[in-house]
Amino acid sequence: MLAVVSAPVLADRLKDLTRVKGVRDNQLVGYGLVVGLDGTGDSGPATSQTYRNMMNRFGITIPEGVNPNTDNVAAVSVHATLPPFAKNGQELDITVSSLGNADSLRGGTLLMTPLKGADNQVYAMAQGSLVVGGFGAQGQDGSRITVNVPSVGRIPNGATIEREVTSPFTEGDTITLNLLRADFTTARRVVETINGYLGEGMAYAHDGTSISVKAPRDPSQRVSFLSILENLEVDPAEEAAKVVINSRTGTIVVGQNVQVSPAAVTHGNLTVTIQENPEVDQPDPFTGGQTVVTPNTQIAVTEDPARMFQFGPATTLNEIVQAVNQVGAAPGDVMAVLEALKQAGALRAELIVI
Repeated sequence: MLAVVSAPVLADRLKDLTRVKGVRDNQLVGYGLVVGLDGTGDSGPATSQTYRNMMNRFGITIPEGVNPNTDNVAAVSVHATLPPFAKNGQELDITVSSLGNADSLRGGTLLMTPLKGADNQVYAMAQGSLVVGGFGAQGQDGSRITVNVPSVGRIPNGATIEREVTSPFTEGDTITLNLLRADFTTARRVVETINGYLGEGMAYAHDGTSISVKAPRDPSQRVSFLSILENLEVDPAEEAAKVVINSRTGTIVVGQNVQVSPAAVTHGNLTVTIQENPEVDQPDPFTGGQTVVTPNTQIAVTEDPARMFQFGPATTLNEIVQAVNQVGAAPGDVMAVLEALKQAGALRAELIVI
């Protein structure tokens, strides 16, 4: 089946089309230890060294040459997303992933782990008991079964924010809105909508992505001002003509503005069948002859009837779908036809294969 994408004329809110410049998430990452595992930890050198360092901080010295048993310990990476305007004392969900050869993190507890940003500053501290969705089982004969991924777990509200990220939201005399999809027509319409509501000259576009809007300096007034802006409705521009092909699943999506120049297409399949039927000749009794195998090869060539269909000038999307569906072509055949049309210069659209 050929999927059809049509763009209904619906207005979108600015909050669905844009993001405020400077209001963004920040990624945090850390390295720590998970303890309390039921013999499913790892025995890598990094785990042993980290275990020694932790014991030293608690005033316990492990003699040199003694390798601590770390079957119940696993070295892990911890990552989280710090949302915009996050404040000290708020909590974050964290994800914990094994770095070594730990079989499972089920039942483990993450010890206090600092989470750092790209500037190497600590922004949160993580600790808590893991929730692991995967599990595994192994028999004495070596057979084993694993469901999901037992070496990754989560800790809801497992990190506490210790440092705030400064936001440029309250700085300057303007707020900049960045379109999620760059388009000059959409940028112009956003400017026209804002100026029509707030007054001429309040908004201006820098390019096909960024639109600046004059805003009050007072933080409280700026929040109210942005609340009004993000609920304004704008008619986004129509997307460029595209045909998207998923070669793995056979899915084909044709955009609304796709057109085909005059072209005639024929497509068929050629099948070659080779069948071996060897014949065995037995000699007459008491003649002293030998059994002879005579090869008998049959080759058949079958060509499916190929239908030809023609596209007229400025063919619309509906006509394309009807023509292809009448032929009854399989998704793979439709892909070949579309690629051939593109190479012939008859397909007026961008062909994207994913």
